[in-house]
Amino acid sequence: MRVADLADLSIEELGNIQVTSVSRHAERLSDAPAAIFVITGEDIRRSGATRLAEALRLAPNLEVARVSASSYAISARGFNQPNAIGNKLLVLIDGRIVYTPLFSGVFWDAQDVMLEDVERIEVISGPGATLWGANAVSGVINVITRRASDTQGAFAYGRAGGLERGYGARYGGAMGSAGAYRVYGRFFDVFNTSTTNGATASDGWGKGQVGFRTDWGTAANGFTLQGDAYRGSLDQAIGDDTSISGNNLLGRWNRDLAGWGQLQVQSYFEHTERDIPGTFAERLNIFDVEFQHGLRAIGAHRLTWGGGYRHGDDRVGNGAFLAFLPANRGLRWANVFAQDEIALEENLRLTLGAKFENNTYTGTEPLPSARIAWKLQPQRLVWSAVSRALRAPSRIDRDFFVTAGPTQLAGGPDFVSEVVKVFELGYRDQPLPQAIYSISVFRNIYDKLRSVEPVSATTSVLGNKMEGTANGLEAWGSYQAARNWRLSAGAFFLRQRLSLKPDSGDGNVSAAGNDPKRQFMLRSSLDLPDSTDLDIRVRYVSALPNPRVPAYTAFDMRIAWRLRRELELSVVGQNLLDSGHVEFGNSATASEMARGGYVKLKWTQ
Repeated sequence: MRVADLADLSIEELGNIQVTSVSRHAERLSDAPAAIFVITGEDIRRSGATRLAEALRLAPNLEVARVSASSYAISARGFNQPNAIGNKLLVLIDGRIVYTPLFSGVFWDAQDVMLEDVERIEVISGPGATLWGANAVSGVINVITRRASDTQGAFAYGRAGGLERGYGARYGGAMGSAGAYRVYGRFFDVFNTSTTNGATASDGWGKGQVGFRTDWGTAANGFTLQGDAYRGSLDQAIGDDTSISGNNLLGRWNRDLAGWGQLQVQSYFEHTERDIPGTFAERLNIFDVEFQHGLRAIGAHRLTWGGGYRHGDDRVGNGAFLAFLPANRGLRWANVFAQDEIALEENLRLTLGAKFENNTYTGTEPLPSARIAWKLQPQRLVWSAVSRALRAPSRIDRDFFVTAGPTQLAGGPDFVSEVVKVFELGYRDQPLPQAIYSISVFRNIYDKLRSVEPVSATTSVLGNKMEGTANGLEAWGSYQAARNWRLSAGAFFLRQRLSLKPDSGDGNVSAAGNDPKRQFMLRSSLDLPDSTDLDIRVRYVSALPNPRVPAYTAFDMRIAWRLRRELELSVVGQNLLDSGHVEFGNSATASEMARGGYVKLKWTQ
């Protein structure tokens, strides 16, 4: 069946969507005191996205650039580095943290989900360190999939086009009177891209993934067990192909304690492998356990507290020119946090919170925040926040060693956490029953950012001798132009000022970020007669500074027909305005994102 008709998703209902990422408990989107954008499952369906990273393009408060057939540079509020290893964005999939301790970023070729199973993606731009910990510096992406009871029956799809092909299937059923399950499998094959001079980039890749989810009881009183496994191969221009594989298993128990509030306990294990012949290989095991207790309101106070422990066993097979020393390292992170929401007045709420997180490299560090939300009217919210967040050192900061000819670069033995102080002000309003919008401004003050410090004529180490500021504005909104037609728009503006400290020897401050100064997005979703959808999306991204990439405008279109109640045929066109454009990297040698498209047939029982 169709997930939902556009006419059934009123603007008011969008504002009433329950989100959990801002306060770690359910609250209406219209009440959340943060710069949060929600990508719904319906948004994803109508976008024609085929992978998680592509679905994130729907969030106007994210910068998403495709680097190659398999690689993406994704960040919020800047600091997408020239080598596409953005390291200040925390990503979760159903509560599982998916950044790698190798460089504090995400391998987007490894992390994915069955998009048809996604209920929503909550995207917060701005720090979330008080609740989510180190590395939630510039934002939090929380991917939340549907409960097994919401995915009953059979589903299958197949798609084919000039740039990629793929297919998948899912089946869900009941387990007694209180349980449900689903199992799925999916595979895709992405073809090689081409460079600007027309040469084949030899970067195609294929990946298969299977998984399951089971749920017993309810969301408030129940247990969830889920897991995934994947294997893929990435083409290399020279040498054998890169191979990736991994699996994970997560369990989560929720209990309503009546007068004592709500308790949640969660634990998961994740194993990943990556082998780049001739360069390096990694075997990583992560074990994580956490609990959270939300007390019932006591007078004007509503307290949420908890803690967790995370252990990583990282084993690297070093190459001739690139190494992590020591090759094998055990890593640990432990934390406790508490947050108190205080009702100062009926329409005025103050939230104070702090987390203390301990890591292998720098010990215990505080992560405080304060937020105030003023509900001027039931549909109008003004909020402000002051936060301190940090990016803890990763293995690349401390243990990295690379030799390039006569020069050497090494991790800094004294490298400490990068720190940011963030000041935010936001406004959210629904001035008309058919319109809603959000505006937020921010000022970030950075200290101890990563720099490259020479210690001799041929050797440099990583240090913390860069600082600076970033000012920005984010805005997005939706307008129901007619019962069957919705328009959505978003914009982002960023101004960074970075500088080296007087005692720094780094000569390339511009390498700290490779971000557009502005970007715009417009989406149109139209329900036509005869069960036909027409979706159009236009994105403008300004030029990148270093390496320089020209500004581009991308135009995507999707048209879908409901052939029968259970059968849908869709045609998707991508990058239709030009034959190809570079989104990230050196524009003279980088991969172009070509014009293309695909046909998809979807069957739902």
